[in-house]
Amino acid sequence: MDNLCCFNSVSKVLGGRSSCSSGKGRSHQGPVKYGFCLVKGKASHPMEDYHVAKFVQFRGHEIGLFAVYDGHLGDSVPAYLQENLFSNILKDEDFWTDPNRSIAKAYQATDQAILSHSADLGRGGSTAVTAILLNNQKLWIANVGDSRAVMSRGGLAIQMSIDHEPNTERDSIEDRGGFVSNLPGDVARVNGQLAVSRAFGDKNLKSHLRSDPDIQHVDIYSDTELLILASDGLWKVMANQEAVDIARKTKDPQKAAKQLVAQALKLESKDDISCIVVRFKG
Repeated sequence: MDNLCCFNSVSKVLGGRSSCSSGKGRSHQGPVKYGFCLVKGKASHPMEDYHVAKFVQFRGHEIGLFAVYDGHLGDSVPAYLQENLFSNILKDEDFWTDPNRSIAKAYQATDQAILSHSADLGRGGSTAVTAILLNNQKLWIANVGDSRAVMSRGGLAIQMSIDHEPNTERDSIEDRGGFVSNLPGDVARVNGQLAVSRAFGDKNLKSHLRSDPDIQHVDIYSDTELLILASDGLWKVMANQEAVDIARKTKDPQKAAKQLVAQALKLESKDDISCIVVRFKG
């Protein structure tokens, strides 16, 4: 994996003020390759997006681990997720017999650990979208919040995660004693504060939030081309099919991730942007 700043067209759009990083890697057992690009947004606070993109050998299997964690009110919670969430999933004994159960348990246990360490980690929180690729054949995608996973099969964009937004989960929030308000501003927020209805952390709002993930399992077929994981800094300004169309134009997933970020900046995304592209065929 290399650590390069994103290509010149990104740097120009940023005016040299914001940090960015990019990298790539590949499977040792097949044609799967990945690339990523992260760019800090225009806000005055430090970058709050974290990611994971790597292949590991585990119990005789090759596992691809990919994730985007979009933090808010600080970066300590997404940093904690980067270090702990996947290890909590893989160390669960049920992972090899019931991966969905292990993922759900690990999401909840990791959230409880974050809440119990809130004195150190602060009052912030994070979204998560995670993808686990087993032996380049089976894929599990889970998410909490509005970071999104989109797959391309035969050129068609298929959303593999669910955006957890206050308006769509209003009943759950109100059942827990919370409320949804568009004030201040014009975005629906839990208790007028948080623009997602599920998140890790957020101790002050946790009684009105959920942290259980939506999980999907799919097999990788001959027409499965690629997977995009990205924070809402990309998806606020780009439709799923538009992103897939851009990513399909190049076989180099790092270049594809950079081009997606560059297009989001061109479309005036002001948020932190994290993008991982996993290409299943050479």
